[in-house]
This record gives sequence, C-alpha cells and structure tokens, in this order.
Amino acid sequence: MKWKNRQFGEESPYISAGPFKIRLPIIHYRFEWPDFVQGLLMCAVDLGAITLLSQHLGMPFDVALAVVILNGLFYLLHHILGDPVIPGWITPAVPLIVLFVTQFEEGPDRVYALVAFQLTLGIFSILLGVTGLANKVVHLVPNAIKSGIILGAGIGAVVSVFGEGGQFELFPITITICIGFAFYLTFSRQFEKIRKNKKGFLFTLLGNLGILPSIFLAVIVAPLVGEAKWPDIQWGFSHPDFATLWSEYTVFGLGIPAWSFFVQAIPAVLATYLVVFGDVLKTKALLSESDVVRKDEKVDYNPNRAHLIFGGRNTIMSIIGPDMTMCGPLWAAMQVVVIERFKEGKKAMNSLFGGIGSFRWGTNTGLLLLPIVSLVQPILSVALALTLLIQGYVSVRIGVMQARSQRDLGIAGIVAALLVIKGASWAFAVGIILCVLIYGKDFFKGEVDNTFIKDTLEQKDDMKEVV
Repeated sequence: MKWKNRQFGEESPYISAGPFKIRLPIIHYRFEWPDFVQGLLMCAVDLGAITLLSQHLGMPFDVALAVVILNGLFYLLHHILGDPVIPGWITPAVPLIVLFVTQFEEGPDRVYALVAFQLTLGIFSILLGVTGLANKVVHLVPNAIKSGIILGAGIGAVVSVFGEGGQFELFPITITICIGFAFYLTFSRQFEKIRKNKKGFLFTLLGNLGILPSIFLAVIVAPLVGEAKWPDIQWGFSHPDFATLWSEYTVFGLGIPAWSFFVQAIPAVLATYLVVFGDVLKTKALLSESDVVRKDEKVDYNPNRAHLIFGGRNTIMSIIGPDMTMCGPLWAAMQVVVIERFKEGKKAMNSLFGGIGSFRWGTNTGLLLLPIVSLVQPILSVALALTLLIQGYVSVRIGVMQARSQRDLGIAGIVAALLVIKGASWAFAVGIILCVLIYGKDFFKGEVDNTFIKDTLEQKDDMKEVV
C-alpha cells in the first residue's frame, strides 16, 4: 500500500505515464467508505440521462441504461489518470445539445447529429489539450457573447422543463414541491445559517447530498399525488442492452455521419466548449481553496491533462454510446462535497484521490444494482427536471456576471434569446455583428463600466450614513 508512505507536502503515489499519473485503488490511495456509500446513492442523478435519451432519441430504457453505464465507467478515467476531479455531465450545455439534435428528424439523422456533435467536441478538446491553447481560444470570444451563451443555456434549461412537452406537464405538483425543497437546501441563506450552526448536523448532511434528498422526496410525493406509480423494487443486477445500442444507435450499425452533420455541429460545439472551459476554471478555484487547508498533500491539477481526458471520453463515447449529456470535466456540486470532507483533515480523508475515486466507484456500483435503479425509475423525469432547473439558476447568474457593462448585457440578452429560439449558429452570427457594430475596433476588449459595483457602493454608502 504505497499511499501509506506519502510524506508531508508530497503528491499521493502514482505511476508516471507521459502527461498522466496513474493511481489505482488500495495501492495508490486509501478507499474511503463514506464517499463510496454517497456515490452508491447519487447514481440516481446519473440515471436522469435516461429520460433525455428516451425522449429525444427514442431509446428503450435498457438501451439508455447501457449508455449511462458506459459513461460511468469512463468517469473513472479522471482520477485514475491523475485528474483530481469528480467528472459529470456538461449540464449547462444540455439545452444547447437538445436544440441542435432536434433540428433533425428523429431516427438515424438525429443519431448522426449527436455522434457528429460529440465527436467534434471530443477532438476539439483533445487538440486544445495537446497544444495548450484552451485559454487563448476562450479569450478570443468577447465577454458579451460568452455572457449570452451561458445565459441562453440557463434559460434553455428552464424552457425545456416548463415548455410544451417538458417534464412539468407530466409532474406539475411533484416538480413544484421538490424543486422548492432543492432550492431551499442549495441556495437559501436561512438554510446556510442553519448548516453553519454546530447543532445542525442533520441539516449539514442534507446540504452535502446535493439534490439527492429532493430526488428521494420525489419518490414519495409523485405516487401520493397520482403523478407516478410506486416503485416496483426489484432485486438482482440491472440489465443494460449493449447489443441494441451498438446495432441501432452507433456508427457500428448506422455508419459514419456525413460531413454535413459535422459542419452544422461546429457553432453548437463552440458554444458548449465555452461552458466546459468555465468548469475548468471552477475546478482550479475549488482546488486552490483546499490547498490552503490541506498542506500535507500536494494536488496537481493540469487543465491540459483534463482536456485530454474529457476530450478522449467524448471521442470514444461518440463511437460506442453517444450521450445527450456529453462527458464533462466536473460535477461541481459533488466536488464541493468531497473537498469539504477533505478539508477536515487526513484522518477524515487521507487523500483527495481516495475521496473522488471512491465516490465514482460507488456510482458505478449503484448503476449495476437493480434495487437502486428500480427505486428511482418512475421519477427519472423529475430528477432530470431538478438538475436542469438548478443548473438554469446557476447559469443565468453566472451568465449575467460574465458581462462587464450594460452594453454587454444588451448584446447578451439578444444572443441568449436567439440561442434558445434559433440555435447556436444564429446566436454566434448575431452576437458577432452586434459586437462589431457597437464596439468596432474594441471588438475583443468591449468595455467595462460600474454595472456590477454600483449597488454594492450604494449599500456601503447607506451603511456609512447609518453609522
């Protein structure tokens, strides 16, 4: 057990392999049972992708389950290859992906569109990882357009739930109750105060579980209000249908998409990448916070290595199991939960890799257990709706703050609306035209005003008057 030999301030043991640092459970990191058990339950969130695959690609449940399981296996690559994160979906981009693929008729063309999208995103990410150009690509996009894309993704998430054919039509009462509970646990100032109270251990636990308490609440509420059946708990192991997946929904059965699908995917891929890069920046920020507390372990986060891994995941998944949620670099909510436990000290979690690795081993185990899968099967649409609405809230907030002036906000609003209504091609085209017309030679730089500091300054002045 090499993990026992780590010296203060060193990285956890690993096997060097070029840009990667291979770490295996038990050998290179201690298995963390609390994180494994949490992962066992949180696989319910991963299962929410089944609703998207069924709704937009017409996949049967067991076929969609096969995609989720394949994606779960590739989640393990991050910590095994040295990326200290809990990976997840590219959740803010789900509405962008839905908008893109639904432009095509359901059937082979829609599958071709999804394959082209995910393969293009994967190769693009790998190229940026190899060349180290990720920062430059994102900085070339004006703040107004970045703001509009992220803002539009958030609005699109809300529209996908409440719009025609959305999940709210089927589960209005359940979603209303459960999203209220989820927002209270996640964003309420009152609940945050309770969590900080030393006597509020139960509330702290609820907050650390993300949207899982709301999903379990939906399991009870939906049958009580007549919006779903009570779960038919089954025992044994789940039954993913890989044969049908590969024969009817991949290049093995359908062939390679025509070039036109790849060309049409480029604007939506660029829009999605802006969201992905935001997750990369978020990862760096979260790990920097933990570095201050846990000086006993050096945690090496390399954005280029991260690009190679999630780019590789998307490339491979596009071939063996195209997925509507894409393969993202970070599950922010659970990364925060694990990091908070990591901060408690070496006794609580010997190594960050132990925590994130054990969590993802847990989710993979949960996907194979039929009791867990059958428990949440009736309310998977609710789980998806909760995920999208919370992400919508966060994306709108981040999107607005990405703007640096009132003019940026004006452009962003139009870009966001066009993204939701017409798609990424229109959004980028109109955004570029507006930036040229409004900013001219300052196209890339834009302008900065006091839009986001005005209220803060006024509040400070008010406080001075009171004092």
